[in-house]
Amino acid sequence: MTRRWIPALLLCAAVATLAGCSTTRVVEGQVQSFSTLAAVPSPATYRIDRLPSQQTPAFDAIAALAEQSLGRIGLQRDDAAPKLLVQIGVQAGTVPRYDPYWPYGPHGFYGPYRAYGGWYGRSWHGGWGGGGLWRMGEPTPLHRRAVSLVMRDAATQASVYETSAVHEDVWVADPAVFGILFDAALTGFPKPSGGPRQVRIPFAPPP
Repeated sequence: MTRRWIPALLLCAAVATLAGCSTTRVVEGQVQSFSTLAAVPSPATYRIDRLPSQQTPAFDAIAALAEQSLGRIGLQRDDAAPKLLVQIGVQAGTVPRYDPYWPYGPHGFYGPYRAYGGWYGRSWHGGWGGGGLWRMGEPTPLHRRAVSLVMRDAATQASVYETSAVHEDVWVADPAVFGILFDAALTGFPKPSGGPRQVRIPFAPPP
């Protein structure tokens, strides 16, 4: 009788897992911001300055997500008369996931994974980032997503705001997760709290 219940239990577990995948997650971003602004600029207008590597249709979705996040903090896009010039940076790649028990010990056969260091992925700053090779059988690497925004005064070209957010997890939902990271990076604008901080934002992954 006990054996007959095993397939049913496995089926229930699978259904619960699939249902959990569609629920709201919490994206935790490691955020660091620097500001010389005393208040939101007036007028609160901006223009996005794309780098040469970003002059492609593929970057349009990323730019749109950044514009939505900028709108939520009270800034309006005005390419003709911007008060601020905004430069966007986006990176996507992977990093080794440390497992203290793989294989059979705290450092495996060859020492800690982090000894191989680095991360690898496409960077919208231009080019590919460097990284290391992972040995066969190691834990699945973490997906690493990072965004940055630099704001400059359009009249003086002086940098007035700089912020970044980094997220690492075993799952990924591109490009939507970049929008969450833009929101996290802009938390506290125009006078964010000093030093690195963690920002947690609910996120409902697309089906």
